[in-house]
Amino acid sequence: MSVATTSRTAARPPTRSGAPRTLVALGLGVVVVAALFAIDAFAPSLFGASLPMRAQDGLTLTLSVLIESLPFVVLGVILSIIVQVWVPPGAIERWMPRTPWARRAVLSLLGMFIPVCECGNVPFARGLMMRGFGVSDTLTFLVAAPIVNPIVIISTHAAFGFSDGILVARLIGGYLVANLIGWLYSRHPSPDSLLTERFLATCEIVVQERGGRGRRTLAQFVVELRSVMPALIIGSVLAGAVQVLVPRSALLAIGSDPALSIAAMMILAIVVSLCSNVDSFFALSFASTFTPGSIVAFLVVGPIVDIKMLALLRTTFTARVLVGLTVVVLLSAFALGTVVNLLV
Repeated sequence: MSVATTSRTAARPPTRSGAPRTLVALGLGVVVVAALFAIDAFAPSLFGASLPMRAQDGLTLTLSVLIESLPFVVLGVILSIIVQVWVPPGAIERWMPRTPWARRAVLSLLGMFIPVCECGNVPFARGLMMRGFGVSDTLTFLVAAPIVNPIVIISTHAAFGFSDGILVARLIGGYLVANLIGWLYSRHPSPDSLLTERFLATCEIVVQERGGRGRRTLAQFVVELRSVMPALIIGSVLAGAVQVLVPRSALLAIGSDPALSIAAMMILAIVVSLCSNVDSFFALSFASTFTPGSIVAFLVVGPIVDIKMLALLRTTFTARVLVGLTVVVLLSAFALGTVVNLLV
């Protein structure tokens, strides 16, 4: 049964008010500020810059992540509305194979026709589920799309060319990981339990919305922005804070070890939360000190489970899904990086 159909009959109202979410956000802010003061007081040698300078750097990084992501989020919302409101019923579905694995294989290539990064894919994927696509299908698209994106392919080739197989490993690895995740979650006995109550309630609002296409477009635009913008802001703040709290020198010190370098670059990918359209040029700066396998792991992990992306995914999927997704992606990326190191 599709999400949209289920929402008509069994959508539950959100049980959490906005107050707890606000308290959590404030609590995170207090923790970050306290951590900055604690590090400055007890371990000042970890950072060369003073506390005010690090705080300014954190704000700059937060704004850069937010500004970099915002246009793609808006574009993703617009594409979601086009799919949900303007594309006639059955226009997409009739082009999809009926066999589940074949449908997921096709959906994991859909990102080749959508030039947005991972941030914009989240609202687009929400639109697919409101249209009736399953959770496993949507997760397959979400994982693969920011890697097979044409802009990502071009930027990765511009940074690395075909040297060390980094481009090919990123594309094939991302495609395989996406279909692995899709297959795993297709085995879940209750797909709707993987979604948040807030998203199910959003499906109910969209389904019940009456009026012309213009009115439905405006209504869904407001609903989607209200859903993803708080998560984007919180994710950007966390990404900026973590970058000033984690010494970069600690990661660089282990760059030459085949196994530790992969782990370090995966952690770095989660922390820096770069847009997949430009992360190749950031990774290029580490190519001389880190192994090729660790660069591939960075390029696979970042577009899927960085801090900003996890915050956006939390608007739709439960925390248990995010934990499972993160574990599968990290283990798969580590295995992929190890294979690349052995072959190169």
